[in-house]
Amino acid sequence: GFKPIIVHGGGKEISKWVGLLGKEPVFVEGLRVTDAETMEVAEMVLNKVNKNLVQMMEQIGVKAVGICGKDGSTLHVTKKLANGQDIGFVGNIDKVDTSLIDTLIEQGFVPVIAPIGIDDAYQSYNINADDAACAIATAVGAEKLAFLTDIEGVCMDPKDKSTLISELTLSKADELIQDGFIGGGMLPKIKNCIDAVKEGV
Repeated sequence: GFKPIIVHGGGKEISKWVGLLGKEPVFVEGLRVTDAETMEVAEMVLNKVNKNLVQMMEQIGVKAVGICGKDGSTLHVTKKLANGQDIGFVGNIDKVDTSLIDTLIEQGFVPVIAPIGIDDAYQSYNINADDAACAIATAVGAEKLAFLTDIEGVCMDPKDKSTLISELTLSKADELIQDGFIGGGMLPKIKNCIDAVKEGV
């Protein structure tokens, strides 16, 4: 009875390929600074990751279809700024068109979505995968939103895994952000969790 939607990133893989071009990956507030060349790499890598995920799912008998936010104008964006700073082709989702997602789910497919969107001028933008997952979950009225990450989670002391916090209220999450306990790549994740819960997910 579950109707899952998978939204994926590809950060480490993008960094690897950007490094192979002799560029140093740069992040501001956990978001990748994305110039035109990095955008091209990101799009290629994310599409590769997307099709690999589809292949793995098909191998275990799951009917999956890989799309990106450009398909069917699913993810429409405007330029995202990090603390007022221009970080290049990084998109802030202002509209999710769920038509294609709905069609795939109705036909029994699991949509696997790469976080690339387009703006009014049909320019491609890299989107933080957590932002994309949050926006899509809200747009489809998802019952649950689960984030997968390669770290333990939110810890009072990031260097000590035993300080893991397994449950957070909205107010406690806000408090931890204000007090500087949550930073780096975990910051957009927690902000998205807060936004999603406020939107009824």
